Amino acid sequence: MTVQIKIWSDYVCPFCLLARQPIAEAVAGRDVTVEWMPFELRPEPTPTLRPEGDYLRGVWSRVVYPMARRMGVEIRLPDVSPQPYTRLAFEGYQFAKERGLADAYNDRLLRAFFEDGADIGDLDVLERLAAELALPAADFRAALEQGSYAEAHAAALAEAAAYRIAVVPTLLVGDVRIEGMPKADALREAIDGAEAKEADLLGRGLACSIDGC
Repeated sequence: MTVQIKIWSDYVCPFCLLARQPIAEAVAGRDVTVEWMPFELRPEPTPTLRPEGDYLRGVWSRVVYPMARRMGVEIRLPDVSPQPYTRLAFEGYQFAKERGLADAYNDRLLRAFFEDGADIGDLDVLERLAAELALPAADFRAALEQGSYAEAHAAALAEAAAYRIAVVPTLLVGDVRIEGMPKADALREAIDGAEAKEADLLGRGLACSIDGC
């Protein structure tokens, strides 16, 4: 039986890029569906962070770079200053999701920011990335200019609020919640637990049906 995993992330969170590796390890060969969910760490008009500031440089020096080296993941602190807002990129995510390219879009946006140093808050950049994914670039640009997916994105943020998401990545595996950088073993354990719970519920349902209750 399929276990659903929801992952809330933001394109300017380096741990959301790094989390892809343990998630891929944990779900390999398992009957799971993984859905990446939008969450804006700093929505407009909240000021975004500057890479030249002490805070980002400190976090990257102490935590991000050492973790990435251990994992063998290429990543760098983008020099886009201030960091971009991600609302427009997430509206583009809704466009891609509607066309079955949600995962590819999510992956490309994370890599574009943390590997290429691209300004993912810029419409021209987003259009180029959409074209790379074989999305209809002109339609993509028009949709973002017209706010065609603003309502869908707002609904996604409302869902995040309903789950009281405050940090990214946050994962929901069945009813198990994991906040922060996940470990593959912990994810496997959560998947096992979700499978066992579903099997137990199914068994109880079948027994009740047989007994006529």
